[in-house]
Amino acid sequence: MDPVHRALLRTHRLDLSGQLLVSDAIVPFLYQENVLTDAHVEAIEAQPTNRQKALKLLELLPSRGPRAFPAFLRSLDDFSWVRDRLLLELDTGPGPGPGPGQTDARRLPDSVLQKVPSDRDLSRLAARLGPAWDVVLMDLGLSAEDLFRCRSDNPLSTHAAVLAGLVQWRRCQGRGATVQRLMQSLEAADLHHSVLEEVLMS
Repeated sequence: MDPVHRALLRTHRLDLSGQLLVSDAIVPFLYQENVLTDAHVEAIEAQPTNRQKALKLLELLPSRGPRAFPAFLRSLDDFSWVRDRLLLELDTGPGPGPGPGQTDARRLPDSVLQKVPSDRDLSRLAARLGPAWDVVLMDLGLSAEDLFRCRSDNPLSTHAAVLAGLVQWRRCQGRGATVQRLMQSLEAADLHHSVLEEVLMS
């Protein structure tokens, strides 16, 4: 694997592991493309959580030759915002990181950071949070009981359950339910701020 690609995966290792569900399509595609072997697939699927499966995949990819990174990008059809972010960084290079205790939201103006997200914004965000959604909602102030209610009220749709939690947060916090506050909770769940930027800027 190209050293630049290797460094990019290492830099975003935690972000990627929090956003990707690798078992459904990514691992099967990489196996089909002969990037992963039977032993690699077994090692990934033996991990107990989605995050650990993703971390195992990211650990294996750099040793799988020059085709591994392009194949990995092609496997991200269900996570196009992740692929676009990686390609953007390859084109432009990484920018300066945030200072201690700061959320890296340098692409969003203050007027956007201080706004209260709309129903459309929250619906689009709910579709992008992945398995870390409960961590985000708890960091926003919802209780375990609130999360249980969201799940039980929407047993057939994770998206609807997440959206119900986000709407409840906005209703309870009023003007304090800002984009900046969402950014902080994404950071607490090890999700990259680009998840929210994609929602607001597309």
